Amino acid sequence: MSLAIQQISYIHPDNETLFRDIHLIVNKGEKVALLGPNGCGKSTLLQIIRKEILPTEGEIISSSAPYYVPQHFGQYDTLSVAQALRIDRKLKALYAILAGDAAAEYFDQLDDDWSIEERSRAALSGWGLEHIAFDQPFASLSGGEKTKVFLAGLQIHTPEIILMDEPSNHLDAQSRQKLYQFISSSPATILVVSHDITLLNQLSFMVELGKEGITAYGGNYDFYKAQKQLQLEALQSSLEEKEKELRLAKKIARETAERKQKHEVRGKKQKEKSGVGKMAMDTLQDKAEKSASKLKDVHEEKNGQLQKGIEELRKALPDNRAMKVDFNASALHTGKILIKAEAIQFGYSEIPLFINPLSFTIRSGDRWVIKGNNGSGKTTLIKLITGQLSPTGGEIERADFTYLYIDQEYSLVRNELTVYEQAEQYNSRHFAEHEVKMLLSRYLFPYGSWDKPCAKLSGGEKMRLAFCCLMIGNQKPDMIILDEPTNNLDVQSIEVITAVIKEYKGTVVAVSHDGWFVGEIGVREVLELIKNS
Repeated sequence: MSLAIQQISYIHPDNETLFRDIHLIVNKGEKVALLGPNGCGKSTLLQIIRKEILPTEGEIISSSAPYYVPQHFGQYDTLSVAQALRIDRKLKALYAILAGDAAAEYFDQLDDDWSIEERSRAALSGWGLEHIAFDQPFASLSGGEKTKVFLAGLQIHTPEIILMDEPSNHLDAQSRQKLYQFISSSPATILVVSHDITLLNQLSFMVELGKEGITAYGGNYDFYKAQKQLQLEALQSSLEEKEKELRLAKKIARETAERKQKHEVRGKKQKEKSGVGKMAMDTLQDKAEKSASKLKDVHEEKNGQLQKGIEELRKALPDNRAMKVDFNASALHTGKILIKAEAIQFGYSEIPLFINPLSFTIRSGDRWVIKGNNGSGKTTLIKLITGQLSPTGGEIERADFTYLYIDQEYSLVRNELTVYEQAEQYNSRHFAEHEVKMLLSRYLFPYGSWDKPCAKLSGGEKMRLAFCCLMIGNQKPDMIILDEPTNNLDVQSIEVITAVIKEYKGTVVAVSHDGWFVGEIGVREVLELIKNS
């Protein structure tokens, strides 16, 4: 055993339960994915495992201190690269000893790790960070460079237990491949929170976190998804069976009541004809009413039990079944030239951005992906395509077409608005208020969330709200441009946006390092960018 999570519960200070009674044992060398929708507490559980925060109940037992690759880096921005890597004290001791200071404290700090500088430099170089100095401010690095610093630390410290929180979020395709190879070959015990399906398929075990605990699935993500589909089909079948049973029970109750009423009417008439006295008639009627009430109670109890079972089954079914985004087809005929670029170049200074001028043609119905390492000009190229920038060399021709730009922050959703106010911004068809709210509910924004500030929405919630707005506005773009659309989303939200783009009939241009997403949406053309160094 490397890591044991024993009966862990966490309740927020406002008494909201995040999760309860989590129990998980990760054996030495196992590679486990921690899955669950945004907001279910995955990152919080990692903090508890690291003993950064205390659980409400339970305890963590680990064979050694875990090494952590974070998703967010704000807490490290006041540090140097060496401090973030936790090698600063050893380097200081090494430099002091080499300078002739033989103080015992320096030898204690170094702990015979004479190769610390050489190993650390080699580890950074292995991730393409040879240009970074140990004393460089960590805050000066890009998101991708910050992630790579922590990944380099794996080689420096060779930990027994590794925790990773969205490690591929800021990495380019080449660095992602390096990460996948490390995970596959590492002998360490690894627990990963990730939305990267290619990465998840490198792992041998999936655990899904929910409020009531953890559900374990042996196998990689594809196996997990197949098992979830079987569960979904079984739940759907049970729901349909219960609904059928309830309809039948209501029919039987209705028919029984009708027969009893007819029988009582006939009996009453017969007794009146036979001269039964009023007192005897009242007694018989009282008995009949009590019998009918008892029978009604029996039927209502059975119907209530069936209704309760139906509600429980509906709660167990995933919410995103309700979501469907139907973009109208583009009015442009397939094959129409939308963008024609001839030897285009761009530069903010005299140095051109691209190592070679770019020439390409985008036609209606095409599906392109733009690839390139961090800083190679992918976002700049998007601005050239949309006309926000003009090339500094070459020519680019644009036809008249409409486009929708979806960036990784879903910035078409305005943080200063509430959920309802955001939806109303797109209400060009003048839907009544209750109709807008009905559409919000369809996109999983029920009563109680309409006044929630958009600034407090997760990435997946912003994605759903963005698509809801597009449906309210009945927008039908000729081209959808996606800039790292799967960053900051949970796996379930990624599957939703993937399904939407697969269904869309127009032109798609995507900037993405997510190989699974690119394959799923049917990309046929690739534009690889190389930065002019």
